[in-house]
Amino acid sequence: MMGRNYKGYIGTYTKKESKGIYAFELDTEKGELLPATVAAEMTNPTYVNISDDQRFLYAVAPGGLAAFEIDATTAELTPLNTSSEREGTPCHVSVNATNDFAAAANYHDGTAVLFKVDPQTGKLMEQLSVEQQEGGGPHERQDAPHVHFSGFTPEGKYLVCVDLGTDEVVTYEYLSGELKDIQRFAASPGAGPRHLAFHPNGVTAYVMTELSNEVLVLSYNEEDGSFEHVQTIAAIPGDFTENSQGSAIHVSSDGRFVYAGNRGHDSIAVFKVDETNNQLELVEYAGTGGNWPRDFVLDPSERFIITTNEESHNAVLYSRDPETGKLTDTGTSIHVPEPVCVKFLK
Repeated sequence: MMGRNYKGYIGTYTKKESKGIYAFELDTEKGELLPATVAAEMTNPTYVNISDDQRFLYAVAPGGLAAFEIDATTAELTPLNTSSEREGTPCHVSVNATNDFAAAANYHDGTAVLFKVDPQTGKLMEQLSVEQQEGGGPHERQDAPHVHFSGFTPEGKYLVCVDLGTDEVVTYEYLSGELKDIQRFAASPGAGPRHLAFHPNGVTAYVMTELSNEVLVLSYNEEDGSFEHVQTIAAIPGDFTENSQGSAIHVSSDGRFVYAGNRGHDSIAVFKVDETNNQLELVEYAGTGGNWPRDFVLDPSERFIITTNEESHNAVLYSRDPETGKLTDTGTSIHVPEPVCVKFLK
């Protein structure tokens, strides 16, 4: 099968040598990553997301979000505008399928923020609604709410936020332009849920916990936006006693495999999905080719996975077997300073 090249972006911290958002390219025929280049200079764009129509990129920015127009040929980013109405920088951003709403998760102040977006121009229009979480948990890092993820549900009716500080998955109505809290799922105390990914069936969700380093399998009811617990499975070996924290979680487009990142254990746990109940069974622990993997991504062909390792300042390419789900190090990596988030153009 002939390969093709795919372009993508890496969001970073800029506490050391990083300049902002980096662009990179994957040659799937050669199985190689081309060197990363600076696509946009800005402060701490640690998370980015791309609109479904592939025309616009949104990045977390000091005080809010930044919007860019994408040149699909060159991957060049043209700044559109920013929304900076709050203190601090969010840790996560998402846009809905029709690109008329964006949402940000603010770890430090425990808020979820909804923005209006112009779907034609890609510009951020206004900050519509802010929802302040309350509470905490038993872990020393749960002294206050810490919203770590905000994403739209597959059918587009709700916004789901994951709060590491309160051990909750919170569902909001948002289409009116105002966030309305309608459902709450409580994880085990001290689990510290971080990120959530939906199965392609739209009725199963997988939650990566940061503090307990586990994956929660939840059933999702699109009628009322509620979640119910189905399974909890460890993402690291039981005999690993050093510090490890869950990071990212992603699902293959065929729904057969779930991948969960572990910082400290420095691995990706590969799980097979049971076709009858969508529960998980461990396949393997794959390496990440570096230290402290903050994120990873399946390329559009899903023949490869790229890991971004914050502390070793590299992005590493793994080949992926679509039948077994297993990952193999290709020996290819590129230097990226302080990488956190990685996304592909499709």
